[in-house]
Amino acid sequence: MNTPSSRILVGMIGRVFWMRVEGKGTFQNSMQAKSAFQGIMARGVRSLVVDLDRCPMMDSTFLGMLTGAALSVKTSSPPLSDTEGLSVVNANQRNVQLLTSLGLDNILNLDTDGKMWAAERERACAALQQCDEAQPCTKDVQTMHILDSHKTLSGINAENEIRFHDVIEFLEKELQAQTSPAEAPAPVPA
Repeated sequence: MNTPSSRILVGMIGRVFWMRVEGKGTFQNSMQAKSAFQGIMARGVRSLVVDLDRCPMMDSTFLGMLTGAALSVKTSSPPLSDTEGLSVVNANQRNVQLLTSLGLDNILNLDTDGKMWAAERERACAALQQCDEAQPCTKDVQTMHILDSHKTLSGINAENEIRFHDVIEFLEKELQAQTSPAEAPAPVPA
């Protein structure tokens, strides 16, 4: 689900899949973005750009989704060329700090000087369209997505494992409670 102040725009610019996040990158639009990445990677596209020019901040679920996408394209076969992989462009200082403090700059290309994809940047505005809405999902599917995102972030380094341990533990308990059959109350003696 997207809020009116947040949307994901996507498009192909030559051989590059371009995704612009307009508004906050959150758990609410991360499934939509993940679906777009999976669909384009299934078609063999391995040059992915996330444009954060209009994204003031990202939550940990969105960051975990980016981590999963970066790892998926990085581990695809054959090995990546210099122009392939997941690149993040136009990130504000807050988003750069988030990406680097979580170690994501080690698995994706973080453009901090504005030099990557120069020709594609100019064409992006005209080429992007509203991303298809994610299919409605149940609470347990949403919880599983959030849990997977946080587990992915935790797998990047030991600091993230410590940072997200409580969140993961909470989400696992939440998921277990959602999927366990409700226990019937004990009968009241007459």
